[in-house]
Amino acid sequence: MNAPQAALTRRTFVATGGALIVSFAMSRSALAQAAQQPVKLPGSLDKAPSLDSWIGIDGNGAVTVFTGKAELGQGIMTALIQCAAEELDVDPKVVTIVTADTERTANEGYTAGSHSMQDSGTAILNAAAQVRAILIELAANQLNLPTDQLQAKTGAIVANDGRSVAYKDLVIGQALHRTAQPQSPLKDPKSFTVIGKSTQRVDIPGKVTGAPMYVQDLRPEGMLHARVVRPPNYGAELVSVDVAAVEKLPGVIQVVRNGNFLAVAAQREFQAIEAMNLLAATAQWRKIAALPDEATVHQFLMRLPTQDQTIVNKGNPAEQGAHVLRASYSRPYLSHGSIGPSCAVALYQADKLTVWTHSQGVFPLRDTLAKMLGMTPAQVHCIQTEGAGCYGHNAADDAAADAALVARAIPGRPIRLQWMREQEMGWEPFGPAMSSSVTGALDDQGKIVSWTYEVWSNTHSTRPAGPPGNLLAAQYLAKPFMPPPPKEIPMPEGGGDRNAIPIYAIPNAHVVDHFIPQMPLRVSALRGLGAYLNVFAIESFMDELADAAKTDPVEFRLKHLTDPRARDVINKAAQEFGWKKDDKRPRGRGRGFAFAQYKNLATYCAIALEVDVEHENGEVRLGRVVSAVDSGQAVNPDGIRNQIEGAIVQSASWTLYEMVTFSRTDITSRDWSSYPILRFPNAPASVAVHVIDRPGEKFLGAGEAGQGPAAAAIANAIADATGARLRDLPLTATRIKQAVGV
Repeated sequence: MNAPQAALTRRTFVATGGALIVSFAMSRSALAQAAQQPVKLPGSLDKAPSLDSWIGIDGNGAVTVFTGKAELGQGIMTALIQCAAEELDVDPKVVTIVTADTERTANEGYTAGSHSMQDSGTAILNAAAQVRAILIELAANQLNLPTDQLQAKTGAIVANDGRSVAYKDLVIGQALHRTAQPQSPLKDPKSFTVIGKSTQRVDIPGKVTGAPMYVQDLRPEGMLHARVVRPPNYGAELVSVDVAAVEKLPGVIQVVRNGNFLAVAAQREFQAIEAMNLLAATAQWRKIAALPDEATVHQFLMRLPTQDQTIVNKGNPAEQGAHVLRASYSRPYLSHGSIGPSCAVALYQADKLTVWTHSQGVFPLRDTLAKMLGMTPAQVHCIQTEGAGCYGHNAADDAAADAALVARAIPGRPIRLQWMREQEMGWEPFGPAMSSSVTGALDDQGKIVSWTYEVWSNTHSTRPAGPPGNLLAAQYLAKPFMPPPPKEIPMPEGGGDRNAIPIYAIPNAHVVDHFIPQMPLRVSALRGLGAYLNVFAIESFMDELADAAKTDPVEFRLKHLTDPRARDVINKAAQEFGWKKDDKRPRGRGRGFAFAQYKNLATYCAIALEVDVEHENGEVRLGRVVSAVDSGQAVNPDGIRNQIEGAIVQSASWTLYEMVTFSRTDITSRDWSSYPILRFPNAPASVAVHVIDRPGEKFLGAGEAGQGPAAAAIANAIADATGARLRDLPLTATRIKQAVGV
């Protein structure tokens, strides 16, 4: 890794014989003001409407795609390349991609909520189509032909008479600094040759061969290693520390202290770790943390003051039927469980800070770092570099802040700061603990006539977004920044109430979101947000209602659904699984089914699976898993399968094993023994994902669609195998054993 390259300018790029690629485009608001006629553009084009913010073609015919979204292992680089290659009619192999970089790409905020294809994919698809139209216009002028006699083909514009002009010859001296239009000459999906085809991901070869792909792998010349010393618990104050003894250790360059922030930099990594350990041993802290009792944390949270919002109120929710059922469900605090502890590399020189980070939002991080350090955003350059694990707001942003503080204290030397495993699992923002209750009534025909649902949750986002107080280091400086008041993420996507509204046709319904501002533990976004608990609860309860109605669970769901796409994924999953009513199973074997449309507006996902439960010890073995998914137009079907497969496996780990533990003073689950996760021997026997492609439909985003359905399907299968319904996650062997009375 070298120092950041200077951004290409209009003059320098045209001088090299290429089309213009700019680093900064006029803002959407500025263009709208100039035109006095603001219009809505497709996807993120509305935020960055200049075509050269998304597509560049150089004098050799190579195509560069720019996205403000981050590659997190979800495969978006490949899918976005496919979008551009399809509409430009070029081989994907000639397309390269630049991901989130505050000096090179559009500001697309966070890579979160399964929005990459909806936002960036839509923008690139439309930008590429409009660039193709521009190239046809240029060729028409050069060949003196009308545009309807020209077409794009394999990197050239070809005329009906056989003449052609390559893109590289058309772009010389030209500029793509044009404003995108609301309508694009998109191809007919029937003509697609790239979109809809499974394509090898561009990021996989390096990862499986051990190439330096991750921010943890960066080793720039002159780099120093740094470690930070964390307090023993939340809110502890540093009273004293023996800095002199640490500075005498071999290789130590400098101890950095700013209030309660304490770090050390050294020539070699193990030297930094040894220095960190000595600093920690000599540091004296004033402990002030007071955590709730883990055993009663859900009751504790539900007693805290709440900000209540009714998100559904239709008909008469108090309508009583022939059968009334009530149930409560919960999930614990969850760790992101990133395999690689968070890391960042920072360089401060010539009054400029550059940070290589695996943050999911480099632009918000840039602005927040600038405020923490008293710099301007123009002085901070954040470059997204993949991290070894993510799944939401883990400690990536915190590591970037730590590295930035050390880098400013030691200018001119790149600083690689990595957290230790116990720091990652003790200090990252966890996925919030949640509780829900549901009451449902059935009529004498076995149909749901009323539904009441309530959910209790902290915020699901404390991402850095301006005020520095959401960065851990900023809270511990000599002049600390306090965290801003937490907020609920508004509907229709929601945070704690994401997927709290049942998608089923129910005439009388009442749904309330009890937002809890007070946060006993540090929390933020974890893959799927509140949808994981809400879908688990709703789909578990649907099985309980189906049992009360003496109806097959699949049939019961179809009975309450009118959306044809929802019915299609349910029928597809059931068919491919071989689901049959009253199917006979061996003792201890159960099958489960669950379905959800993520956020009630995105990807549809249905899952059928089977489990074997050991009656004597409660252990669960996952058998076949079959899923059907509809995420709109499928760009890379194999990439969608990867996403759903990963969601199923991760959700199985959350559902069966994972739970953050804590004492009355600190977090106690700080390693893989105290925070167990799914291991290879416990993975499903097989996972089959069937993609229902919808050519021409909008991208819906598949990254978080499988978490909730997988959890509910497992719970339903365990209930089917044992006759015992478990409603509190995780569904550990100990809890199953207690439930079945062994």
